[in-house]
Amino acid sequence: MRTPVLALLLAAALLPLAAPPEAQAGPLRERLREMRAERQGGREQGPAALPAGARRLADIAYGSDPAQRFDVYLPADAQDAPVIFMVHGGAWKIGDKEMSRVVDAKVARWVSRGFIFVSTNYRMLPGAPVDVQLQDVARALATAQQQAPGWGGDPRRFVLMGHSAGAHLVALLGAAPRYPGEPLLQPVLGTVALDSAAMDVSAIMSQRHLPLYDQPFGTDPAYWRAMSPINALATGAAPLLSICSSRRDDSCRQADGFAARARQLDIRAEVLRQDLSHGEINAQLGQPGGYTEAVERFLANLDAAIASRLR
Repeated sequence: MRTPVLALLLAAALLPLAAPPEAQAGPLRERLREMRAERQGGREQGPAALPAGARRLADIAYGSDPAQRFDVYLPADAQDAPVIFMVHGGAWKIGDKEMSRVVDAKVARWVSRGFIFVSTNYRMLPGAPVDVQLQDVARALATAQQQAPGWGGDPRRFVLMGHSAGAHLVALLGAAPRYPGEPLLQPVLGTVALDSAAMDVSAIMSQRHLPLYDQPFGTDPAYWRAMSPINALATGAAPLLSICSSRRDDSCRQADGFAARARQLDIRAEVLRQDLSHGEINAQLGQPGGYTEAVERFLANLDAAIASRLR
C-alpha cells in the first residue's frame, strides 16, 4: 500500500496535468512538508507541558473505535469555563490529537487563562470517508458538551477550532445552526477555521486541482456539494473566522468566498490573512503576538464570559 507521503510525491510528478502553474509548486511542496511532520506524530517526548495547576484527561472515548478518542486539558479550579474544541488536520488521512503544533501553544495560552481545551481524534481515510469524519467530530463535540459540567466547563460556551482538513470539518459542522446527524449536539458560540482551502469543494473539484483532493471527495458532484461548507451555510449559524495563509492563493480565495456567502445570510464572518505558512498558522496560534491577539479579539466578541478571561 502506498504511504500518504509517497502518494503525494507521485502526485507531484503528475501535477502539471492536474493543476494550473500558479497552484503547483508552493501548495504541494508545503503539503509534503506538513504530511511528513504529521506522519511522524509531531511529538517525541510525551504530552504537552501543562500550565501550573492544569491537568490532562487522556483518551476519553466517544465511540467504540480506537480512533474515537479525545483529550481534555483542564485549568486549575475550572468553574463554568468556556471550551475550545480542536480538530487536527492531515489531508483527511493522517494526524493526531497530541501533535505539538495542534496542542502546545494553544494549551499554554488558553488553559492558563481559564479555558478548557479539548483535542480530538477521528477516523480517517481510507477507512472513513469525509462524511463519516464529520459525524465523528459531531459525536465527539456532543460527548464533550455532555461531559463538560463534570470538568467545570460550560456546555453553552464551546468554540470550534480546526486546522487544514480539521478546519474544513469544523467549518462544515459550524456552517448551520443545527447538525441533524447528531441530535444531542448543542449550538456553539463560534468557529475558527485555520487555513482550509476547501470551503467550496464543488469549485475545487469541477476544475483542475491538486490530486490530494481526489481521494477525500471522489467524482460525485452531489458529494462535493454535501461536503462543501459554503453550501451548508444557513441563517442562524454562529460567527465564523477563517484564517488564511497569504502565501496560498487558494486558501484566501476560498475564505473570501465563504465569508461573502455568509454575509449574504446575515452570518457574521471574518477573514484574517497571515503571512505565515500553512503549518505556522497552526503552530503559532497561542504564541504571544499580533496573530494570537487578533484571534482573541474575535473570541472576545463571541461572549462576555470569554472576553473576561482574555483581558
